[in-house]
Amino acid sequence: MANLVLAVLTARRIARNAAPLACALALGGLVVLDAAERLPQVAAAAALLVLLAALVQRARRRAAAIEASALLDLEVGALLVVATFAAVLRVDGSLDGDAHAALYVVIALVSAFARPAASLLVAIAAAVLEIAVRSAMAARGAPIAWGAAAPHIGFMAVFSVLNAAVLRAEISRVRKASHTRLQAEIERLRDDARSYRLLSAPAQARGAAQKGDDERLARSGVEEIHQSVLFALRLLRESLDLYTAMLLWQNDAGTHLRISELASDAPNLSEGPFLSGDGVFGAAITQRAPVVIGGLKPGYKIPYYVGPSPVRAVCALPVFEHGKLRGVLVVDRVEDRPFSPRELELIDEACRYAVRAIQNERVFVQLERAKVEQGKLYRAAEALGAATTEPGVIEAGVTSAREITSVDFAAVTLYDEAQKVHEIRAVSGDGGAELTGQRFRHNAGLVSMVLQNRHPLPYRGEYDEKRQIVFTRRVTPPSMPSIIVLPLVVHDRPLGTLVLGSRRRAAFTDSVRSTLEVLASHMAVSLSNARMMRRLEELATMDGLTGLLNKRAMLEVADQKITAARRFSRRLSVLVTDIDHFKKVNDTYGHDVGDVIIKGLGDVLRRAKRTTDAVARFGGEEFVVICEETDARGAMLLAERVREELERTTFHAAGSGGPVQCQVTCSIGIATYPEAGSTWEELFKAADESLYVSKRSGRNRSTAWSPANRSGSGHPPAAEATAPAKPGTEALSARPPAASTRPPAPASTTVRPPAPASTTARPPAPASTTARPPATAPAPQRRPSAAGGGSAPAGHDGAPPGGKRAAASSLSPTPARTPGEAEPRSKPRRPPEVDPTSKPKTAA
Repeated sequence: MANLVLAVLTARRIARNAAPLACALALGGLVVLDAAERLPQVAAAAALLVLLAALVQRARRRAAAIEASALLDLEVGALLVVATFAAVLRVDGSLDGDAHAALYVVIALVSAFARPAASLLVAIAAAVLEIAVRSAMAARGAPIAWGAAAPHIGFMAVFSVLNAAVLRAEISRVRKASHTRLQAEIERLRDDARSYRLLSAPAQARGAAQKGDDERLARSGVEEIHQSVLFALRLLRESLDLYTAMLLWQNDAGTHLRISELASDAPNLSEGPFLSGDGVFGAAITQRAPVVIGGLKPGYKIPYYVGPSPVRAVCALPVFEHGKLRGVLVVDRVEDRPFSPRELELIDEACRYAVRAIQNERVFVQLERAKVEQGKLYRAAEALGAATTEPGVIEAGVTSAREITSVDFAAVTLYDEAQKVHEIRAVSGDGGAELTGQRFRHNAGLVSMVLQNRHPLPYRGEYDEKRQIVFTRRVTPPSMPSIIVLPLVVHDRPLGTLVLGSRRRAAFTDSVRSTLEVLASHMAVSLSNARMMRRLEELATMDGLTGLLNKRAMLEVADQKITAARRFSRRLSVLVTDIDHFKKVNDTYGHDVGDVIIKGLGDVLRRAKRTTDAVARFGGEEFVVICEETDARGAMLLAERVREELERTTFHAAGSGGPVQCQVTCSIGIATYPEAGSTWEELFKAADESLYVSKRSGRNRSTAWSPANRSGSGHPPAAEATAPAKPGTEALSARPPAASTRPPAPASTTVRPPAPASTTARPPAPASTTARPPATAPAPQRRPSAAGGGSAPAGHDGAPPGGKRAAASSLSPTPARTPGEAEPRSKPRRPPEVDPTSKPKTAA
């Protein structure tokens, strides 16, 4: 479906782009038909309207485009050629009249403004159309001068080449000159901005985004300064009857003066720049006081006039800013009238006004720049606040750092304080694939030192790869002159570092570094919150002992998987696993050993399951596995693999009496959707009944549910699989009841450890079942325990837990009996039968 939609969209785009050319070809065909036989007036008028509409639409689009595509040039040129041929045929009736010269004008126009490839195609189209028109006219019997076709086509080629070579060359020259003039004006604007302290660094040493913002602010600031200074100079000129009023600003080196703004009617003013020591400028700068000169002779040389000076009185005042010389204000008049003290005061006020205008604009630019930086920080904080995972926080932090300043390399390292190990978690830039995932110990590199000192390094971001190490000597970032490492610290707890690099020198200035430090603090808080949220999710969904899903999370997953199986008619199997005689393990070895065994079974299930399967600890020693796309046979294979691997596993633990080696087995019940049920409650109950069959059939086996297992009571009616006893162990035995019509007497399951050197069990009392523990486990002394059980209440060890299976009371400790007393019957017994779906344990 997606491919079909993509094909349709592609076809629509191609049709839309080819529509103007198709219209031009169709109209050209109509011109040829009109040449063969005149079209009716209505058809000709309709074709003319269509031609004019298409030509106007494409011409307007071409005029609006700064850099038009070759296709657009070709469309406009083809429509112009068709319109010209139609007009020539209607005016002259042939292609040999005087109106044919209009074609040369069209070809020249297209060649001048269109791209070379489009110009060539338009010229070819014009030649083909001329030949087609002459052939159509010859077909109707009109006299045709075929000898004129060749000169016409030749003239078209000449006009096309000449205009492409001459006119386009001239246009290119004008464009280049305009570009050079524009660049010079931009550089002058930047120089003014730097001289007014509106830019803190050269433009080429800043990032792309920051460079654009600075240039915009500098342009507006310089224009405001010029307007303010020009206003002051005009007022001064009109009030004091001056000939020229000029403010000259000194460059940073103090060697030259450049005209900042002037008000004058003089035609022979020099544009400068002027040496700071020339004439009246040098006198004012040297004396650092106003210099007034009167009674000048006509031949007196003044630096800012070209040729003879027309003025007779000159006054130059040095301009100071915070006690530092910044420029010179020069005024003069044509009349030989000296400047009075009152006029000098007005001139001095104009100087201070100009300085205040520059200072005010500088403050405004700084505020605007701070506003821009705060906007970037706000967006960074918003992005970091929205990230709820570690990868999301890292990506948001790196993106925000790129927005604040132009960086060519960015990396985030995370620190494991317990193991003293750093890990490069994410890298953006060159060498990312090689660096990502690298781990290194705490060392003397910049990353380690930054976390140790809680301060950014190196100083001012000036990095020397020959003397400094970022990660390790083996793990290094790309070579670049500017690198800064920022600490990620929350409540004085180190989380990692943010490493930024740039190929430009002095990329991390004081203002940029302070903004990046604020970003790093926000990033550290967001990273800590993401870790806390991940931990809360783990606590809410994971079992603390095994790391598997807990009961609540498993129920949610079960609902989703059963819904998917019902929707797509898929098979799904549920396995319920329980450790055999787990209560005795806890009573004998202690709960610590029981925890080790539970974790071991969890590891076995985790290794055996597929990626799409879900494993959960349901409670105590009971585990549940949900397998998608799995029938009863596949579930049985998985169950047997788990059972056999657990049987082969020897657990080593530190018991109360020393090191303990223990082996256990498990019983497994299997239920499959939809045969065993269509809801989770039905499937779990069916798997629980199958597990009980495995328990009653001798344990250490797997049983798949079948309809024969379903019963109105809590016990399976038949289908108890029996397994042959292993050498050295005593198999569970059950005496069949006497032939009678009355219901069977209740039976109780008790587990008694045998004597250390005996393998003979006491004969069971009537209708009772006795067994001894596996031979692999030593027969230790039972510890007194008031409440037998493992790290959680026992599940399927002998009987189901209360609320889930019947006969839960059989898990209670067996009361003491006097010698010769018969065991009480606690539950009804049934004759053992063989369940065809149960797979017995294979003897070793």
